[in-house]
Amino acid sequence: MPKKVFVSGSYDMLHSGHVAFFEEAASYGDLYVGVGSDKTIAELKARKTINPDAERLYMVRALKVVRDAWINSGSGMLDFEDELRQLMPDIFFVNTDGHTPAKEQLCKELGIEYIVSQRIPHGSLPVRSTTALRQVCRIPYRIDLAGGWLDQPYVSKFYPGTVITICVEPDYEFNDRSGMSTSSRNKAIELWQTDIPEGDSEKLAKTLFCFENPPGTKYVSGSQDSLGITMPGLNRYFYDNDYWPSKIESRLDDDLLTWIEQRIWMIPLYPRKSDFDVLADTRIDERGAKALSLAAEELWNSLMKKDARTAGEAFTRSFEAQISMFPNMVNAEILEQIEHYKQAALGWKISGAGGGGYLILFSETPIDKAIQIRIRR
Repeated sequence: MPKKVFVSGSYDMLHSGHVAFFEEAASYGDLYVGVGSDKTIAELKARKTINPDAERLYMVRALKVVRDAWINSGSGMLDFEDELRQLMPDIFFVNTDGHTPAKEQLCKELGIEYIVSQRIPHGSLPVRSTTALRQVCRIPYRIDLAGGWLDQPYVSKFYPGTVITICVEPDYEFNDRSGMSTSSRNKAIELWQTDIPEGDSEKLAKTLFCFENPPGTKYVSGSQDSLGITMPGLNRYFYDNDYWPSKIESRLDDDLLTWIEQRIWMIPLYPRKSDFDVLADTRIDERGAKALSLAAEELWNSLMKKDARTAGEAFTRSFEAQISMFPNMVNAEILEQIEHYKQAALGWKISGAGGGGYLILFSETPIDKAIQIRIRR
């Protein structure tokens, strides 16, 4: 008897990448597909689908490799859980960017084999993704590599220092509140619709910063967010008790950016709890701010030398300095994921305080089930 194979996703704007994924999954047995509802996708992606769930289900069911398909009845990242428990497949098959620890843990509890595909296109066809086909918007995301929180005067007043960011191409559709500067990116979309316009990057960042933080704003978003998505490449911003950096240094040399890209690996984290407050129970002081500043400086110097081991150590020290001041950045689930992966990496931090983002690992060797990014040149 053939094995039962289960996959789940939105499958909006059905394309050759989806078909290749289904064909690869079906090579293991009879394929069953859970389709995310319009409501679930709106909650997770903060946008509407191009095609409604009834139409997406019709197209998926029409594929010859699909044994059966349905619209998942649940919500959130595990919207398929009830159907999974009912079907009890032999295999749960996911793409690299669809992998989450929660899915893997659920399969472990149910005794279901968990297989991660590497998204291999059919024959000579190009790699396709729904995000790539939706390229109405090319506005990038950003990752802060070290020094994050120093762009807030209530931190840098204790000790000045730098925040280091990379500008990330939108090859993946990172969820809102994932620590990838999604709120600033959404404001940039309001301003510019499709991409960062040509012109002076710092002036564009100031425009975005002012648009996101009009007079009377209660919580001022840090300027590293607007700078991080408008300024390509690798950048560091020096803060000294002010919202805007007094100095900016940028690096756009391709060999350095490629070297960094090859060493950044990202693992999705569990969703953030609804009552999460990162600013509760803070312990902001000179000791923590100084440790954060020194770690960021060490990371920058290590990157300039392409010293991976020292860079990884500074990467981790910056993160540890952050959580010494903002302990709610992490929870038991995040610490468990760090413990699981840290032996394979030179350094680690998270994006998305409290969950919903990514465990970011700095490693010279591939990390299982991780995704990689491209830095905008």
